[in-house]
Amino acid sequence: MDDFLGVVEFSLSITAPIFLVLIMGVVLEKIGMINDNFVEVSSKVIFNVAMPALIFINITQQTTDSSSHLSLMVYAIIATFITYLALEALAVKLVKQKSDRGIVIQGAFRSNMAIIGLAYAVNAYGDAALAIASAYIGGVMVLYNILAVITINRSMNANQSIYKSVQSIAKNPLIIAIVVAYMANYINLQLPEIVTQAGSYFARMTLPLALLCAGASLRFSELKKDLSLTLMATVGKLMVIPFILTLGGYLIGFRGIELGLLFLLSSAPSASTGYIMARAMNGNSVLAANIIVLTTLFSLFTTSIGVTILRAFNLI
Repeated sequence: MDDFLGVVEFSLSITAPIFLVLIMGVVLEKIGMINDNFVEVSSKVIFNVAMPALIFINITQQTTDSSSHLSLMVYAIIATFITYLALEALAVKLVKQKSDRGIVIQGAFRSNMAIIGLAYAVNAYGDAALAIASAYIGGVMVLYNILAVITINRSMNANQSIYKSVQSIAKNPLIIAIVVAYMANYINLQLPEIVTQAGSYFARMTLPLALLCAGASLRFSELKKDLSLTLMATVGKLMVIPFILTLGGYLIGFRGIELGLLFLLSSAPSASTGYIMARAMNGNSVLAANIIVLTTLFSLFTTSIGVTILRAFNLI
């Protein structure tokens, strides 16, 4: 019994702090201390400055060779692509409105890894997970963006250029931070302590501020609309995709921190970028918002359950 309670305590130590900060974001938005302008400005700071600093500092200061975990990133990219193809095939049969298919598909496969997934990883494994998770996120994020454009084009008969998407990926501050960090490691660049200290200040503010903004961005009033499609995407995102990716990783031979990160990053809720893309392309933005809200709320529970099971069998 004590062992079981210890496992439950470990799983809650990963998700409960994130839940509390998200709720704090909701509360602060409700009482007017945080507004849309704060979220918009903070999100720009997080995306362009704080998150790149977090990734760069932790990759350049790691003591282990993250290239030894390259197989994890390669597996995640291949598995994500295969699950995307399966979702495309299923959506044709399950989603009657063609224009909604891309929204559901994107909501089911595209994780909010850079914020909530990374927060899960840090809570579970501390700073030791950051370099591995950053490389994983960098590789899979490129695929996410390309597949998102493809599925939106297919479902909405849109003509958003994949070439432009690739250009935006090349300009993505997170991708740039990863590339520059590995280049710095390769040439054994030693940064002055004053620079790393300043970067660490930005790094430490990243996840709390990002989670506050995520909580403040949640909208519950529209949840009754498109409920069946929202539930479909939510089940796919929080149950089917993490189960398939984690089971495949287990069968291949991943264990410990690698299997743990594979589950935690894939079990993160749907990325908020899906709403931005749906709104920009005049798609069903309400459906996209509903998927983000529901997956964000239930991810805390499904992740806790998943961690409890994996921990009980000493797999992570």
